[in-house]
Amino acid sequence: MINTYHSSLAPPPVPPRQTGSHQVLIPAPYPSKGHSKTLVRFLVGVALLHLFLSVGGFIYLYLRDEKETSATFTEGKPEGKAAARSAAPSQEALAHLVVDNETAKKSISGYLQWDFNHSNLTHINPFLKSWLTILKPGNYQVYSRVTFTNGDTKGHRTIPLTSRVKLKMSMTGEEKVVMTAYCHLDMHRGPETIPGMCTATQGEFIRLEKGNQLSVWVQDLSLVDYDKEATTFGMYKLP
Repeated sequence: MINTYHSSLAPPPVPPRQTGSHQVLIPAPYPSKGHSKTLVRFLVGVALLHLFLSVGGFIYLYLRDEKETSATFTEGKPEGKAAARSAAPSQEALAHLVVDNETAKKSISGYLQWDFNHSNLTHINPFLKSWLTILKPGNYQVYSRVTFTNGDTKGHRTIPLTSRVKLKMSMTGEEKVVMTAYCHLDMHRGPETIPGMCTATQGEFIRLEKGNQLSVWVQDLSLVDYDKEATTFGMYKLP
């Protein structure tokens, strides 16, 4: 009998033949346990070294900054008890004025003028030639010393000479007297009057606000002793 049945399926592929040039993959051997331990120890050592260097660098920078800060703070300052005696805060407002010896020639208003180029001012501003402007509000110790002399002038002065500290609340504010002092000038020896001197000294605690202005007025500018140690004006802010 003739088989007439035909299948549409293709025959299975023939496997390739192995030749001498065919490469066989051989798996690489795993690293030994001893090699792994050495690598781990090396990495741990590097990490610890980095940690120690970081901590050491931080400590060095911290100590250096502390030393520089301490040196800056103490530079030029006395130590021990001397430092305690000079504990007045250098950054507080203060003024110590040197009188201008040309005041009598320049001023006709009775206000003393000051040599601001040779005066000490901290957080207080000069205004014109006679006034000081407050920049920091607070309680101030204000002082004034005006020395009068009659020189070679003749005649008797039966009334005392006057020195006043005046205050303005602002640049254009009204003036008011906050301190007054007197002194007698003439000295008598028999029927004659000899040259004499007297000093009107005053000091007061005054509450001052920002923008307030202070000045010193005298009765007769021509009788003022313009020595810088004899006639002064100043103030300092209390802590």
